Amino acid sequence: MKLYSYWRSTTSYRVRAALNLKGVAYDTVPVDLVGGDQRSADFLALNPSGGVPALVLEDGTVLTQSLAIIDYLDANYPDPPMLPGDAAQRARVLAAALITAMDIHPVNNLKVIGQLKARFSATPEQAQDWMCHWMAEGFAALEQQLDPDTEFAFGDTPGMADLCTTAQVYNARRWGLDLTPYPHIRRVEAACLAHPAIAAAHPDRQPDAPPT
Repeated sequence: MKLYSYWRSTTSYRVRAALNLKGVAYDTVPVDLVGGDQRSADFLALNPSGGVPALVLEDGTVLTQSLAIIDYLDANYPDPPMLPGDAAQRARVLAAALITAMDIHPVNNLKVIGQLKARFSATPEQAQDWMCHWMAEGFAALEQQLDPDTEFAFGDTPGMADLCTTAQVYNARRWGLDLTPYPHIRRVEAACLAHPAIAAAHPDRQPDAPPT
C-alpha cells in the first residue's frame, strides 16, 4: 500500500495511526500541501478533491477521505477494531469522531484559511483566532461526550474517536489553544501518545517532517 500523506495533516495522522495499530504495512508518499503538490495534475488524477490522505491499495484502487479509509481498514483488518460492534456504542464513538471530522476540521483546513486571507484580507492573527474559536467550540462539546472514567475515549483501547481527537489536539497545541478546560480530551491524548503505534504516527516522526 501507498499512503499519500502530509506530515502535519491531521487527517493523514488519523490514517497513519489506524494503519499502525492494525499492523498494516505501507509506504509513505509525501504531498507538500504548503508547496501546492496537491494541485498538480498528477495528484488530482489520483484524488480529484486535491487533499490527503489517499491510500492506494495493492490492486491500484485509490481510497480517499480519512474516515472512509479507516472504515475500509476496519472491514479488512478487524483487529483491533476502530468502532465497537454494539450499535449504540458505535454511534457514540462515531459521533465523537465526527465532532472533529465535521465540526472542527472542515472550517480550519488549509483551503478555508487560504480563502479567509485571499478574499477577506484576514491577518495571520485573525486566522489563528478563527481556528482557535472553532476548536474551542468543538472541544467543549466533545469533552462532554467522552467517557469520564476510561483510559481512552470510550474504553481501554483506542478507537476512531481517539485518533480524531489526538490529531486535532496536535493542531490545537500548534495554534496555542488553551486546553485547560478539557481534562478528558487531554487524558485521551496522553493515552494515545503513550501507545507506540499512535506515537509512530505523530507528525514530527514522519519522513517529510523538517529536521528539528
